[in-house]
Amino acid sequence: MSYENINVKEATIIDVREPSECAEGMIESSINIPLGDVPNKIEELKAMKKPLVLCCRSGNRSGQAAQFLTANGLEEVYNGGTWQEVNAKL
Repeated sequence: MSYENINVKEATIIDVREPSECAEGMIESSINIPLGDVPNKIEELKAMKKPLVLCCRSGNRSGQAAQFLTANGLEEVYNGGTWQEVNAKL
């Protein structure tokens, strides 16, 4: 699920950290959907512009979310790693 060839500037960026973590800094264009809320947001995520690049603090939670979404039928979902790594590609 590498996103090395994805144009991140055209992707929808989903930050799966908790709102309190995002208050410390986040990608300006990203959408905050905490990991615990992802299962309840599948239909909303399916409707979003693809590709979806997920990020978090370490890449662990975004990896979990990407695996979950892929297992539930979403395509073009990528683990971007940390929000700083994704931000550096913008």
